[in-house]
Amino acid sequence: MSTSSRAANLLRSGLIFSAVNFLTGMGNFAFQAVIGRHLQQTGQFGSANSAISGFLPLLGLLPTAATFAVTHYIAHFSTIGDHDRLQGLFLGCRKFLFWLTIGGSVLILIVIKPLSDFFAFDEAVMLASLICALLGLWGAFATALCQGLGWFKRLALIGFLSMSLRFLFGWVVVVLMNHPKEELAVLASAFSLLANLTLLIWRKDLAVHGTPVSPVNREFIHYLVVSTAFVVGSYCFLQGDNLVAKKFLLKSENDAFACAKMLAVALPTTVGPMLTVLFTARSRSRTGGGQDQQVKLMGVYVVGLLAGAAMLYALRGFCIRLILGHTSVALSATEGMICPLSLTMVIVGLLIALAQWSLASRWSRVTLLYGALGVVYWLGLLAWGWRGGSGQTAAGLLHVMPFAAGFALLLLVGAWYVRMHRRRGDPA
Repeated sequence: MSTSSRAANLLRSGLIFSAVNFLTGMGNFAFQAVIGRHLQQTGQFGSANSAISGFLPLLGLLPTAATFAVTHYIAHFSTIGDHDRLQGLFLGCRKFLFWLTIGGSVLILIVIKPLSDFFAFDEAVMLASLICALLGLWGAFATALCQGLGWFKRLALIGFLSMSLRFLFGWVVVVLMNHPKEELAVLASAFSLLANLTLLIWRKDLAVHGTPVSPVNREFIHYLVVSTAFVVGSYCFLQGDNLVAKKFLLKSENDAFACAKMLAVALPTTVGPMLTVLFTARSRSRTGGGQDQQVKLMGVYVVGLLAGAAMLYALRGFCIRLILGHTSVALSATEGMICPLSLTMVIVGLLIALAQWSLASRWSRVTLLYGALGVVYWLGLLAWGWRGGSGQTAAGLLHVMPFAAGFALLLLVGAWYVRMHRRRGDPA
């Protein structure tokens, strides 16, 4: 496929991927409505969502970082048409990810108990999280290979099937079998990972034969370090606050925070597939006609982010009642959290977009700065929690989050602007 054809298909791929992801998000919204209405004990809904949206991503940071690094390498050689090199590199990356997945599984077995105790998860939730995290590692292994090969439509299909399985498990176990327990809500996410088995349909496409070429060299290690900074920064900005809320807020406050945060975080995650396509395309081509399409895709992402925020604010009461029902005591508290959390997530969405462009463009210093800002942001939230101790309300946390994220955005925009206007002779 020519470079012009790739550029022409880029925007369409991003829109299709995002459209399917929107439908997937609606299904996950329905799942939240199921557990939100049936986990009646105070703190159950918040604890389940803290595990799903905060604890599990923390356990999966290592393979996520490797996914970005491998995607960059496979995408580069896929574009330049070096078929023999691509085959060998694909086999080498697959082997690298396989052993990394095994190592990550061992690491999870080591750290899950102390982390679970620190963030105050009970043993049942810890065991459910362990099962989900181990399955998630192997799901990430498959996702990395698909993303590197540009299989965005297949990834969208897997995501849609995953949502369907998650909702089915929640409906059958929590509603029909009447087992409203937070650990079963977490296990629904583990069950949804069985959607990755659909990759067996395309096993012949993945069955590449040849001599493996190890991706591990100086350039790859450098990129892996930078990718890790991006992944850690994204986690701290996007999901780390779920664990802060779990550890330091009152149970009733955490229920309200979890609901409001679930709605607010949908803003960047719904249009997030555009960044996935952008990242792969930017790794392939950083100059020429393809760059124009990349800029357009970034613009559509920003418009979608802002339009989603306006829609959520207008429909906040309706969305909250769909999840929690009309009788929940957390309704008014949740509605008051939507505005500051939405503002924070819009800022975080812009941070992630700038950082992902920088990562694909090999602007290492900008990406490392993003990672450092994310860690400082999360440590700042934890410091707020330690200062007041456990059993706090969310008001203080909601005051800190948008201002801290906004300050981080100003610093990153400054660094991004400087890099854009330095050394114009360098590749973008």
